[in-house]
Amino acid sequence: MANKSFRFIPLIIAVSVVVGILIGTFYAQHFAGNRLGIINGSTNKLNALLRIIDDQYVDTVDMADLVEKAMPQILAELDPHSVYIPAQKVEMVNSELEGSFSGIGIQFTIQDDTIHINQVIKGGPSEKVGLMAGDRIVMVDDSLFVGKKLTNEKAMRTLKGPKGSEVKVSVKRMGEPQLLDFLIVRGDIPQNSINATYMITDDFGYIQISKFARTTHIELLNAIAQLIHQQCKGLIIDLRDNTGGYMEAAIRMVNEFLPEGQPIVYAIGRKFHYAQDYSNGTGSCQQMPLIVLVDEGSASASEIFAGAIQDNDRGTIVGRRTFGKGLVQQPIDFNDGSAIRLTVARYHTPSGRCIQRPYASGNDEQYERDWLTRYEHGEFFSKDSIKQNENEQFETKLGRRVYGGGGIMPDVFVPQDTTGVTSYLIAANNRGLIIRFSFHYTDTNRTKLSEFNDYESLLKHLKSQGVVEQFIRYADKQGLKRRNLLIQKSRKLLDRNVYGNIIYNMLGQQEYIRYINADDATVLKAIEILEKGESFPQAPQPIEEEQTNGKEKVTAQGNGRYQGYLPEIRVAEEALC
Repeated sequence: MANKSFRFIPLIIAVSVVVGILIGTFYAQHFAGNRLGIINGSTNKLNALLRIIDDQYVDTVDMADLVEKAMPQILAELDPHSVYIPAQKVEMVNSELEGSFSGIGIQFTIQDDTIHINQVIKGGPSEKVGLMAGDRIVMVDDSLFVGKKLTNEKAMRTLKGPKGSEVKVSVKRMGEPQLLDFLIVRGDIPQNSINATYMITDDFGYIQISKFARTTHIELLNAIAQLIHQQCKGLIIDLRDNTGGYMEAAIRMVNEFLPEGQPIVYAIGRKFHYAQDYSNGTGSCQQMPLIVLVDEGSASASEIFAGAIQDNDRGTIVGRRTFGKGLVQQPIDFNDGSAIRLTVARYHTPSGRCIQRPYASGNDEQYERDWLTRYEHGEFFSKDSIKQNENEQFETKLGRRVYGGGGIMPDVFVPQDTTGVTSYLIAANNRGLIIRFSFHYTDTNRTKLSEFNDYESLLKHLKSQGVVEQFIRYADKQGLKRRNLLIQKSRKLLDRNVYGNIIYNMLGQQEYIRYINADDATVLKAIEILEKGESFPQAPQPIEEEQTNGKEKVTAQGNGRYQGYLPEIRVAEEALC
Protein backbone atom coordinates (compact mmCIF):
# COMPACT_ATOMS: atom_id res chain seq x y z
CA MET A 1 0.00 0.00 0.00
CA ALA A 2 2.83 2.38 0.83
CA ASN A 3 4.35 1.90 -2.62
CA LYS A 4 1.03 2.73 -4.25
CA SER A 5 0.75 5.97 -2.19
CA PHE A 6 4.22 7.12 -3.28
CA ARG A 7 3.30 6.59 -6.91
CA PHE A 8 0.82 9.54 -6.78
CA ILE A 9 3.26 12.03 -5.22
CA PRO A 10 4.78 13.27 -8.57
CA LEU A 11 1.28 13.75 -9.98
CA ILE A 12 0.19 15.74 -6.92
CA ILE A 13 3.28 17.97 -7.18
CA ALA A 14 2.70 18.61 -10.89
CA VAL A 15 -0.95 19.53 -10.31
CA SER A 16 0.07 21.87 -7.47
CA VAL A 17 2.61 23.66 -9.69
CA VAL A 18 0.05 24.18 -12.45
CA VAL A 19 -2.54 25.47 -9.96
CA GLY A 20 0.07 27.82 -8.51
CA ILE A 21 0.90 29.23 -11.96
CA LEU A 22 -2.76 29.79 -12.75
CA ILE A 23 -3.36 31.57 -9.43
CA GLY A 24 -0.26 33.72 -9.93
CA THR A 25 -1.32 34.70 -13.45
CA PHE A 26 -4.81 35.57 -12.19
CA TYR A 27 -3.45 37.92 -9.52
CA ALA A 28 -0.90 39.42 -11.89
CA GLN A 29 -3.63 40.32 -14.37
CA HIS A 30 -6.23 41.56 -11.91
CA PHE A 31 -4.12 43.36 -9.30
CA ALA A 32 -1.41 44.90 -11.44
CA GLY A 33 -2.45 48.37 -10.22
CA ASN A 34 -1.31 47.60 -6.70
CA ARG A 35 1.68 45.41 -7.61
CA LEU A 36 3.71 47.29 -10.23
CA GLY A 37 6.73 45.20 -9.31
CA ILE A 38 5.39 42.16 -11.15
CA ILE A 39 5.32 43.99 -14.51
CA ASN A 40 8.22 42.86 -16.62
CA GLY A 41 9.82 45.06 -19.27
CA SER A 42 9.78 48.84 -19.79
CA THR A 43 7.26 48.70 -22.65
CA ASN A 44 4.78 46.70 -20.57
CA LYS A 45 5.37 49.10 -17.72
CA LEU A 46 4.43 52.10 -19.85
CA ASN A 47 1.32 50.39 -21.22
CA ALA A 48 0.36 49.30 -17.71
CA LEU A 49 0.73 52.86 -16.42
CA LEU A 50 -1.71 54.14 -19.01
CA ARG A 51 -4.19 51.36 -18.16
CA ILE A 52 -3.88 52.10 -14.44
CA ILE A 53 -4.48 55.84 -14.97
CA ASP A 54 -7.48 55.11 -17.17
CA ASP A 55 -8.89 52.64 -14.64
CA GLN A 56 -8.07 54.12 -11.24
CA TYR A 57 -7.17 57.84 -11.46
CA VAL A 58 -9.30 60.10 -9.27
CA ASP A 59 -10.64 62.15 -12.20
CA THR A 60 -11.72 61.19 -15.69
CA VAL A 61 -8.76 61.48 -18.05
CA ASP A 62 -8.82 62.01 -21.80
CA MET A 63 -6.38 59.20 -22.58
CA ALA A 64 -5.97 60.17 -26.23
CA ASP A 65 -5.01 63.69 -25.23
CA LEU A 66 -2.62 62.36 -22.56
CA VAL A 67 -0.84 60.19 -25.14
CA GLU A 68 -0.62 63.13 -27.58
CA LYS A 69 1.09 65.21 -24.88
CA ALA A 70 3.37 62.39 -23.80
CA MET A 71 4.68 61.49 -27.26
CA PRO A 72 6.75 64.68 -27.80
CA GLN A 73 8.17 64.38 -24.28
CA ILE A 74 9.30 60.79 -24.83
CA LEU A 75 11.01 61.63 -28.12
CA ALA A 76 12.62 64.71 -26.59
CA GLU A 77 14.50 62.39 -24.24
CA LEU A 78 16.35 60.92 -27.25
CA ASP A 79 17.79 63.87 -29.19
CA PRO A 80 16.73 67.36 -30.34
CA HIS A 81 15.55 66.24 -33.78
CA SER A 82 13.38 63.17 -33.09
CA VAL A 83 9.88 64.68 -33.14
CA TYR A 84 6.22 63.77 -33.02
CA ILE A 85 3.84 65.28 -35.58
CA PRO A 86 0.10 65.28 -34.71
CA ALA A 87 -2.25 64.05 -37.43
CA GLN A 88 -3.63 67.53 -38.13
CA LYS A 89 -0.14 68.85 -38.91
CA VAL A 90 1.27 65.98 -40.95
CA GLU A 91 -0.11 67.21 -44.28
CA MET A 92 1.25 70.72 -43.71
CA VAL A 93 4.69 69.41 -42.73
CA ASN A 94 4.86 67.01 -45.67
CA SER A 95 3.60 69.50 -48.24
CA GLU A 96 6.53 71.80 -47.52
CA LEU A 97 8.87 69.19 -48.98
CA GLU A 98 6.66 67.40 -51.49
CA GLY A 99 6.72 70.25 -54.00
CA SER A 100 2.97 70.77 -54.31
CA PHE A 101 -0.33 70.74 -52.45
CA SER A 102 -3.99 71.26 -53.21
CA GLY A 103 -5.37 74.73 -52.51
CA ILE A 104 -6.72 77.95 -54.04
CA GLY A 105 -3.39 79.44 -55.17
CA ILE A 106 -2.73 82.66 -53.25
CA GLN A 107 0.03 84.10 -51.10
CA PHE A 108 -1.30 86.09 -48.20
CA THR A 109 -0.47 87.82 -44.95
CA ILE A 110 -2.73 88.61 -42.03
CA GLN A 111 -2.92 92.33 -41.34
CA ASP A 112 -5.37 93.98 -38.94
CA ASP A 113 -7.03 90.59 -38.28
CA THR A 114 -7.85 90.15 -41.97
CA ILE A 115 -6.40 88.02 -44.78
CA HIS A 116 -4.73 90.26 -47.37
CA ILE A 117 -3.84 88.67 -50.69
CA ASN A 118 -0.28 89.63 -51.63
CA GLN A 119 0.00 87.57 -54.78
CA VAL A 120 -2.20 85.34 -56.91
CA ILE A 121 -0.36 82.29 -58.28
CA LYS A 122 -0.23 82.43 -62.08
CA GLY A 123 -2.41 79.78 -63.66
CA GLY A 124 -3.86 78.81 -60.28
CA PRO A 125 -7.54 78.46 -59.28
CA SER A 126 -7.82 81.95 -57.79
CA GLU A 127 -6.42 83.69 -60.88
CA LYS A 128 -8.89 81.79 -63.05
CA VAL A 129 -11.89 83.19 -61.16
CA GLY A 130 -10.53 86.75 -60.92
CA LEU A 131 -9.03 87.23 -57.45
CA MET A 132 -6.41 89.99 -57.38
CA ALA A 133 -3.48 91.10 -55.24
CA GLY A 134 -4.79 93.59 -52.67
CA ASP A 135 -8.10 91.80 -52.14
CA ARG A 136 -9.11 91.15 -48.53
CA ILE A 137 -10.85 87.88 -47.72
CA VAL A 138 -13.69 88.70 -45.34
CA MET A 139 -15.94 85.64 -45.55
CA VAL A 140 -15.39 81.94 -46.32
CA ASP A 141 -18.38 79.73 -47.20
CA ASP A 142 -20.76 82.50 -46.09
CA SER A 143 -19.22 82.71 -42.60
CA LEU A 144 -17.30 85.69 -41.27
CA PHE A 145 -13.57 84.92 -41.42
CA VAL A 146 -11.84 87.80 -39.61
CA GLY A 147 -10.84 88.56 -36.04
CA LYS A 148 -8.07 88.27 -33.49
CA LYS A 149 -8.24 84.45 -33.47
CA LEU A 150 -7.43 84.30 -37.18
CA THR A 151 -3.99 82.75 -37.74
CA ASN A 152 -1.99 81.59 -40.74
CA GLU A 153 -2.53 77.98 -39.66
CA LYS A 154 -6.30 78.42 -39.38
CA ALA A 155 -6.47 80.20 -42.74
CA MET A 156 -4.43 77.51 -44.52
CA ARG A 157 -6.44 74.72 -42.91
CA THR A 158 -9.65 76.34 -44.16
CA LEU A 159 -8.58 77.37 -47.65
CA LYS A 160 -6.59 74.27 -48.53
CA GLY A 161 -8.49 71.10 -49.34
CA PRO A 162 -8.82 68.13 -51.67
CA LYS A 163 -8.30 68.73 -55.36
CA GLY A 164 -11.63 69.37 -57.07
CA SER A 165 -13.42 70.53 -53.92
CA GLU A 166 -15.05 73.97 -53.82
CA VAL A 167 -14.75 76.92 -51.46
CA LYS A 168 -16.60 80.23 -51.62
CA VAL A 169 -14.79 83.42 -50.59
CA SER A 170 -16.13 86.94 -50.27
CA VAL A 171 -13.56 89.71 -50.65
CA LYS A 172 -13.37 93.43 -50.11
CA ARG A 173 -11.72 95.14 -53.09
CA MET A 174 -10.56 98.73 -53.06
CA GLY A 175 -12.98 100.91 -55.04
CA GLU A 176 -15.81 98.37 -54.87
CA PRO A 177 -18.71 99.31 -52.56
CA GLN A 178 -19.92 95.72 -52.08
CA LEU A 179 -18.21 92.45 -51.24
CA LEU A 180 -17.30 90.34 -54.27
CA ASP A 181 -18.09 86.61 -54.19
CA PHE A 182 -15.90 83.96 -55.86
CA LEU A 183 -16.48 80.22 -56.06
CA ILE A 184 -13.06 78.55 -56.33
CA VAL A 185 -12.36 74.94 -57.31
CA ARG A 186 -9.20 73.85 -55.49
CA GLY A 187 -6.33 72.50 -57.58
CA ASP A 188 -2.67 71.50 -57.43
CA ILE A 189 -0.41 74.38 -56.41
CA PRO A 190 3.35 74.03 -57.01
CA GLN A 191 5.75 75.00 -54.24
CA ASN A 192 9.10 76.13 -55.54
CA SER A 193 12.18 75.57 -53.39
CA ILE A 194 14.41 77.82 -55.53
CA ASN A 195 13.53 81.42 -54.75
CA ALA A 196 15.78 83.20 -57.21
CA THR A 197 17.76 82.45 -60.37
CA TYR A 198 19.46 85.26 -62.26
CA MET A 199 22.76 86.51 -63.69
CA ILE A 200 24.24 88.51 -60.84
CA THR A 201 26.97 89.89 -63.16
CA ASP A 202 27.57 89.57 -66.86
CA ASP A 203 29.58 86.37 -66.25
CA PHE A 204 28.25 84.76 -63.08
CA GLY A 205 24.93 83.28 -62.07
CA TYR A 206 23.17 83.16 -58.71
CA ILE A 207 20.72 80.54 -57.36
CA GLN A 208 19.06 80.76 -53.95
CA ILE A 209 17.68 77.47 -52.59
CA SER A 210 15.27 77.68 -49.64
CA LYS A 211 14.94 73.94 -48.88
CA PHE A 212 15.77 70.50 -50.26
CA ALA A 213 12.36 69.28 -51.39
CA ARG A 214 11.41 66.39 -53.62
CA THR A 215 11.39 68.65 -56.69
CA THR A 216 14.50 70.71 -55.88
CA HIS A 217 16.89 68.72 -58.07
CA ILE A 218 14.65 69.23 -61.11
CA GLU A 219 14.35 72.92 -60.24
CA LEU A 220 18.14 73.15 -59.99
CA LEU A 221 18.60 71.57 -63.43
CA ASN A 222 16.15 74.09 -64.91
CA ALA A 223 17.93 76.97 -63.16
CA ILE A 224 21.35 75.85 -64.38
CA ALA A 225 20.05 75.46 -67.94
CA GLN A 226 18.60 78.97 -67.79
CA LEU A 227 21.92 80.45 -66.61
CA ILE A 228 24.06 78.50 -69.07
CA HIS A 229 21.80 79.81 -71.85
CA GLN A 230 22.85 83.28 -70.65
CA GLN A 231 26.54 82.37 -70.97
CA CYS A 232 27.10 81.75 -67.25
CA LYS A 233 30.80 81.13 -66.47
CA GLY A 234 30.58 80.63 -62.71
CA LEU A 235 27.91 79.94 -60.11
CA ILE A 236 26.90 81.08 -56.63
CA ILE A 237 24.65 78.65 -54.73
CA ASP A 238 23.05 80.43 -51.75
CA LEU A 239 22.10 78.05 -48.91
CA ARG A 240 21.84 80.67 -46.17
CA ASP A 241 18.88 80.00 -43.85
CA ASN A 242 18.20 76.74 -45.72
CA THR A 243 17.25 74.36 -42.90
CA GLY A 244 17.52 71.22 -45.05
CA GLY A 245 15.02 68.63 -46.21
CA TYR A 246 15.48 65.38 -48.10
CA MET A 247 19.01 63.96 -47.97
CA GLU A 248 18.43 62.26 -51.34
CA ALA A 249 17.78 65.66 -52.95
CA ALA A 250 21.08 67.01 -51.60
CA ILE A 251 22.95 63.95 -52.90
CA ARG A 252 21.50 64.31 -56.40
CA MET A 253 22.29 68.02 -56.44
CA VAL A 254 25.90 67.60 -55.31
CA ASN A 255 26.30 65.01 -58.05
CA GLU A 256 25.81 67.79 -60.62
CA PHE A 257 29.12 69.35 -59.57
CA LEU A 258 31.43 66.36 -58.98
CA PRO A 259 33.41 64.16 -61.38
CA GLU A 260 32.77 60.44 -61.30
CA GLY A 261 33.67 58.39 -58.24
CA GLN A 262 33.84 61.16 -55.65
CA PRO A 263 32.29 60.42 -52.21
CA ILE A 264 29.30 62.56 -51.26
CA VAL A 265 28.07 61.35 -47.85
CA TYR A 266 27.75 58.22 -45.77
CA ALA A 267 25.44 57.37 -42.88
CA ILE A 268 25.91 55.02 -39.92
CA GLY A 269 23.34 53.90 -37.32
CA ARG A 270 22.80 51.06 -34.85
CA LYS A 271 20.11 49.43 -37.02
CA PHE A 272 20.63 51.60 -40.08
CA HIS A 273 22.22 49.80 -43.02
CA TYR A 274 25.55 51.49 -43.78
CA ALA A 275 25.20 53.50 -46.96
CA GLN A 276 27.72 55.62 -48.86
CA ASP A 277 26.94 57.63 -51.96
CA TYR A 278 29.35 58.49 -54.76
CA SER A 279 29.05 60.78 -57.77
CA ASN A 280 28.28 58.96 -61.01
CA GLY A 281 29.93 61.31 -63.48
CA THR A 282 26.72 62.54 -65.14
CA GLY A 283 26.78 66.00 -63.52
CA SER A 284 26.10 69.01 -65.71
CA CYS A 285 28.53 71.40 -63.97
CA GLN A 286 31.58 69.32 -63.13
CA GLN A 287 34.07 72.04 -64.12
CA MET A 288 32.11 75.23 -63.50
CA PRO A 289 33.63 77.55 -60.83
CA LEU A 290 31.44 77.29 -57.73
CA ILE A 291 30.83 79.29 -54.54
CA VAL A 292 28.46 78.05 -51.82
CA LEU A 293 27.05 80.58 -49.32
CA VAL A 294 26.16 79.38 -45.80
CA ASP A 295 25.37 80.80 -42.39
CA GLU A 296 24.13 79.75 -38.95
CA GLY A 297 20.71 78.98 -40.46
CA SER A 298 22.11 76.41 -42.94
CA ALA A 299 21.41 72.93 -41.59
CA SER A 300 21.09 69.23 -42.37
CA ALA A 301 20.88 68.69 -46.16
CA SER A 302 22.50 72.11 -46.64
CA GLU A 303 25.45 70.86 -44.63
CA ILE A 304 25.60 67.64 -46.66
CA PHE A 305 25.84 69.74 -49.82
CA ALA A 306 28.40 72.20 -48.42
CA GLY A 307 30.42 69.45 -46.73
CA ALA A 308 30.69 67.39 -49.92
CA ILE A 309 31.81 70.41 -51.94
CA GLN A 310 34.35 71.40 -49.28
CA ASP A 311 35.79 67.93 -48.60
CA ASN A 312 36.19 67.25 -52.32
CA ASP A 313 37.87 70.67 -52.77
CA ARG A 314 35.32 71.31 -55.52
CA GLY A 315 34.39 74.89 -54.60
CA THR A 316 34.74 77.57 -51.95
CA ILE A 317 32.39 77.85 -48.96
CA VAL A 318 31.72 81.49 -47.98
CA GLY A 319 29.84 82.95 -45.01
CA ARG A 320 29.52 81.85 -41.39
CA ARG A 321 29.58 78.52 -39.54
CA THR A 322 26.53 76.37 -40.22
CA PHE A 323 23.96 75.09 -37.71
CA GLY A 324 25.49 71.67 -37.01
CA LYS A 325 22.78 69.04 -37.61
CA GLY A 326 24.26 65.67 -38.53
CA LEU A 327 21.38 63.37 -37.55
CA VAL A 328 19.26 61.46 -40.06
CA GLN A 329 15.50 61.16 -39.39
CA GLN A 330 13.26 58.43 -40.76
CA PRO A 331 9.52 59.15 -41.12
CA ILE A 332 7.24 56.58 -39.47
CA ASP A 333 3.46 56.90 -39.82
CA PHE A 334 0.76 55.75 -37.38
CA ASN A 335 -2.69 54.45 -38.23
CA ASP A 336 -4.41 57.57 -36.87
CA GLY A 337 -2.58 59.80 -39.37
CA SER A 338 0.06 61.08 -36.95
CA ALA A 339 3.74 60.40 -37.46
CA ILE A 340 7.18 60.60 -35.92
CA ARG A 341 10.54 61.57 -37.37
CA LEU A 342 12.95 59.24 -35.57
CA THR A 343 16.72 59.68 -35.65
CA VAL A 344 18.15 56.46 -37.08
CA ALA A 345 21.69 57.41 -38.13
CA ARG A 346 24.44 60.00 -38.19
CA TYR A 347 25.71 61.18 -41.53
CA HIS A 348 29.36 61.89 -42.24
CA THR A 349 30.95 64.09 -44.89
CA PRO A 350 33.49 62.54 -47.30
CA SER A 351 36.46 63.30 -45.01
CA GLY A 352 34.78 61.32 -42.23
CA ARG A 353 33.54 64.14 -40.04
CA CYS A 354 30.15 64.22 -38.37
CA ILE A 355 29.12 67.85 -38.08
CA GLN A 356 26.40 67.30 -35.42
CA ARG A 357 27.01 69.75 -32.60
CA PRO A 358 26.91 68.43 -29.02
CA TYR A 359 23.59 67.95 -27.26
CA ALA A 360 22.26 66.46 -24.04
CA SER A 361 19.37 63.99 -23.98
CA GLY A 362 16.11 65.50 -22.87
CA ASN A 363 14.79 69.01 -23.41
CA ASP A 364 18.18 70.60 -23.90
CA GLU A 365 17.59 74.31 -23.38
CA GLN A 366 21.22 75.11 -24.15
CA TYR A 367 20.93 73.37 -27.53
CA GLU A 368 17.84 75.39 -28.36
CA ARG A 369 19.62 78.60 -27.35
CA ASP A 370 22.76 77.87 -29.39
CA TRP A 371 22.03 80.55 -32.00
CA LEU A 372 21.73 83.19 -29.28
CA THR A 373 24.82 81.85 -27.51
CA ARG A 374 26.86 82.15 -30.70
CA TYR A 375 25.62 85.71 -31.13
CA GLU A 376 26.50 86.68 -27.56
CA HIS A 377 29.97 85.14 -27.86
CA GLY A 378 30.67 87.22 -30.94
CA GLU A 379 30.90 84.31 -33.36
CA PHE A 380 28.85 86.13 -35.98
CA PHE A 381 31.30 89.02 -36.01
CA SER A 382 34.75 87.46 -35.60
CA LYS A 383 36.23 84.21 -36.89
CA ASP A 384 38.58 84.18 -33.88
CA SER A 385 35.57 83.75 -31.56
CA ILE A 386 34.83 80.32 -33.02
CA LYS A 387 36.33 77.46 -31.02
CA GLN A 388 36.87 74.37 -33.16
CA ASN A 389 36.95 70.90 -31.63
CA GLU A 390 40.64 69.96 -31.88
CA ASN A 391 39.75 66.32 -31.23
CA GLU A 392 37.71 66.22 -34.43
CA GLN A 393 40.32 67.09 -37.07
CA PHE A 394 39.99 65.76 -40.62
CA GLU A 395 41.47 66.52 -44.01
CA THR A 396 39.99 67.29 -47.40
CA LYS A 397 41.13 65.56 -50.56
CA LEU A 398 43.94 68.11 -50.98
CA GLY A 399 44.93 67.90 -47.32
CA ARG A 400 43.20 71.05 -46.05
CA ARG A 401 42.24 70.79 -42.38
CA VAL A 402 38.55 70.69 -41.50
CA TYR A 403 36.74 70.00 -38.23
CA GLY A 404 33.78 67.91 -37.11
CA GLY A 405 31.46 68.21 -34.14
CA GLY A 406 29.90 71.57 -34.81
CA GLY A 407 28.77 72.54 -38.30
CA ILE A 408 30.64 73.42 -41.49
CA MET A 409 33.21 76.17 -41.05
CA PRO A 410 33.42 78.21 -44.28
CA ASP A 411 36.67 78.58 -46.17
CA VAL A 412 36.11 82.35 -46.27
CA PHE A 413 34.49 83.93 -43.21
CA VAL A 414 32.26 86.98 -43.68
CA PRO A 415 31.10 88.64 -40.44
CA GLN A 416 27.60 89.91 -39.91
CA ASP A 417 27.45 93.67 -40.35
CA THR A 418 25.70 95.44 -37.47
CA THR A 419 26.81 98.92 -38.47
CA GLY A 420 23.82 101.18 -38.13
CA VAL A 421 21.83 99.02 -35.72
CA THR A 422 20.28 101.30 -33.09
CA SER A 423 17.53 101.05 -30.52
CA TYR A 424 15.26 102.97 -32.90
CA LEU A 425 15.70 100.42 -35.70
CA ILE A 426 15.28 97.49 -33.31
CA ALA A 427 12.06 98.96 -31.92
CA ALA A 428 10.72 99.66 -35.43
CA ASN A 429 11.34 96.03 -36.39
CA ASN A 430 10.22 94.36 -33.18
CA ARG A 431 6.96 96.29 -33.04
CA GLY A 432 6.22 95.36 -36.64
CA LEU A 433 5.94 99.01 -37.66
CA ILE A 434 8.03 98.67 -40.82
CA ILE A 435 6.01 95.69 -42.02
CA ARG A 436 2.68 97.36 -41.29
CA PHE A 437 3.65 100.66 -42.90
CA SER A 438 5.07 98.95 -45.98
CA PHE A 439 1.92 96.91 -46.44
CA HIS A 440 -0.41 99.88 -46.10
CA TYR A 441 1.75 101.99 -48.42
CA THR A 442 1.73 99.20 -51.00
CA ASP A 443 -2.02 98.74 -50.67
CA THR A 444 -2.77 102.45 -50.98
CA ASN A 445 -0.47 103.00 -53.97
CA ARG A 446 -0.88 99.64 -55.74
CA THR A 447 -2.11 101.12 -59.02
CA LYS A 448 0.90 103.42 -59.40
CA LEU A 449 3.40 100.83 -58.13
CA SER A 450 2.11 98.30 -60.67
CA GLU A 451 3.73 100.36 -63.42
CA PHE A 452 7.20 99.11 -62.40
CA ASN A 453 8.44 95.67 -63.43
CA ASP A 454 11.85 95.48 -61.74
CA TYR A 455 13.33 96.57 -58.44
CA GLU A 456 15.64 99.23 -59.96
CA SER A 457 12.82 101.27 -61.47
CA LEU A 458 10.55 100.77 -58.45
CA LEU A 459 13.36 101.76 -56.07
CA LYS A 460 14.00 104.96 -58.04
CA HIS A 461 10.32 105.85 -57.76
CA LEU A 462 10.17 105.13 -54.02
CA LYS A 463 13.17 107.35 -53.35
CA SER A 464 11.52 110.18 -55.25
CA GLN A 465 8.43 109.91 -53.03
CA GLY A 466 10.19 110.35 -49.69
CA VAL A 467 8.80 107.01 -48.50
CA VAL A 468 11.20 106.57 -45.58
CA GLU A 469 10.30 110.00 -44.23
CA GLN A 470 6.66 108.99 -44.49
CA PHE A 471 7.48 105.92 -42.39
CA ILE A 472 9.20 108.02 -39.71
CA ARG A 473 6.07 110.19 -39.36
CA TYR A 474 3.90 107.05 -39.31
CA ALA A 475 6.04 105.47 -36.59
CA ASP A 476 5.86 108.65 -34.51
CA LYS A 477 2.06 108.50 -34.60
CA GLN A 478 2.26 104.85 -33.50
CA GLY A 479 4.26 105.77 -30.40
CA LEU A 480 7.86 105.35 -31.66
CA LYS A 481 9.26 108.78 -30.91
CA ARG A 482 11.32 110.44 -33.61
CA ARG A 483 15.04 110.29 -32.69
CA ASN A 484 16.94 112.17 -35.38
CA LEU A 485 20.45 111.12 -34.32
CA LEU A 486 19.50 107.44 -34.15
CA ILE A 487 17.60 107.69 -37.43
CA GLN A 488 20.62 109.24 -39.11
CA LYS A 489 22.86 106.44 -37.83
CA SER A 490 20.39 103.75 -38.95
CA ARG A 491 19.41 105.45 -42.19
CA LYS A 492 20.97 102.90 -44.54
CA LEU A 493 19.36 99.91 -42.79
CA LEU A 494 16.10 101.81 -42.43
CA ASP A 495 16.05 102.45 -46.17
CA ARG A 496 16.77 98.77 -46.91
CA ASN A 497 13.99 97.60 -44.60
CA VAL A 498 11.28 99.92 -45.91
CA TYR A 499 12.20 99.67 -49.58
CA GLY A 500 12.78 95.93 -49.32
CA ASN A 501 9.33 95.26 -47.88
CA ILE A 502 7.57 97.31 -50.56
CA ILE A 503 9.58 95.64 -53.34
CA TYR A 504 8.69 92.25 -51.86
CA ASN A 505 5.00 93.13 -51.67
CA MET A 506 4.83 94.35 -55.27
CA LEU A 507 7.37 92.34 -57.25
CA GLY A 508 7.75 89.11 -55.30
CA GLN A 509 10.67 87.18 -53.90
CA GLN A 510 13.18 87.17 -56.76
CA GLU A 511 13.24 90.95 -57.20
CA TYR A 512 13.39 91.34 -53.43
CA ILE A 513 16.42 89.01 -53.31
CA ARG A 514 18.08 90.88 -56.19
CA TYR A 515 17.60 94.11 -54.24
CA ILE A 516 19.14 92.92 -50.96
CA ASN A 517 21.97 91.10 -52.76
CA ALA A 518 23.09 94.31 -54.43
CA ASP A 519 25.08 95.33 -51.35
CA ASP A 520 25.19 92.05 -49.38
CA ALA A 521 28.75 91.57 -48.08
CA THR A 522 28.70 87.77 -48.42
CA VAL A 523 27.43 87.91 -52.00
CA LEU A 524 29.98 90.59 -52.92
CA LYS A 525 32.78 88.44 -51.48
CA ALA A 526 31.59 85.48 -53.58
CA ILE A 527 31.64 87.63 -56.73
CA GLU A 528 35.15 88.84 -55.86
CA ILE A 529 36.44 85.26 -55.51
CA LEU A 530 34.91 84.28 -58.85
CA GLU A 531 36.33 87.33 -60.60
CA LYS A 532 39.81 86.50 -59.28
CA GLY A 533 39.49 82.92 -60.48
CA GLU A 534 40.01 81.57 -56.95
CA SER A 535 36.92 79.42 -56.48
CA PHE A 536 38.85 76.13 -56.68
CA PRO A 537 40.69 75.53 -53.36
CA GLN A 538 44.44 74.95 -53.41
CA ALA A 539 46.46 72.40 -51.44
CA PRO A 540 48.00 73.85 -48.27
CA GLN A 541 51.59 75.03 -48.56
CA PRO A 542 54.20 72.71 -46.98
CA ILE A 543 55.38 73.78 -43.53
CA GLU A 544 59.09 73.55 -42.93
CA GLU A 545 60.08 72.33 -39.49
CA GLU A 546 63.48 71.92 -37.81
CA GLN A 547 64.19 68.41 -36.56
CA THR A 548 65.16 68.20 -32.92
CA ASN A 549 68.83 67.76 -33.75
CA GLY A 550 68.87 71.03 -35.66
CA LYS A 551 70.99 69.60 -38.47
CA GLU A 552 68.33 68.74 -41.05
CA LYS A 553 65.17 70.31 -42.34
CA VAL A 554 62.16 68.19 -43.20
CA THR A 555 58.95 69.17 -44.95
CA ALA A 556 55.75 68.42 -43.04
CA GLN A 557 52.66 68.05 -45.21
CA GLY A 558 49.15 66.69 -44.82
CA ASN A 559 49.18 62.91 -44.70
CA GLY A 560 46.62 62.69 -47.48
CA ARG A 561 44.13 60.71 -45.41
CA TYR A 562 40.78 60.82 -47.15
CA GLN A 563 38.02 58.54 -45.99
CA GLY A 564 36.09 58.49 -48.86
CA TYR A 565 21.32 89.63 -34.05
CA LEU A 566 18.66 91.39 -35.76
CA PRO A 567 17.85 90.52 -39.33
CA GLU A 568 18.58 93.45 -41.60
CA ILE A 569 15.26 93.09 -43.38
CA ARG A 570 12.09 91.54 -42.03
CA VAL A 571 9.16 90.90 -44.32
CA ALA A 572 5.67 89.95 -43.29
CA GLU A 573 5.11 86.29 -42.43
CA GLU A 574 3.59 85.04 -45.65
CA ALA A 575 1.60 81.86 -46.18
CA LEU A 576 0.55 79.92 -49.25
CA CYS A 577 -2.76 78.16 -49.76
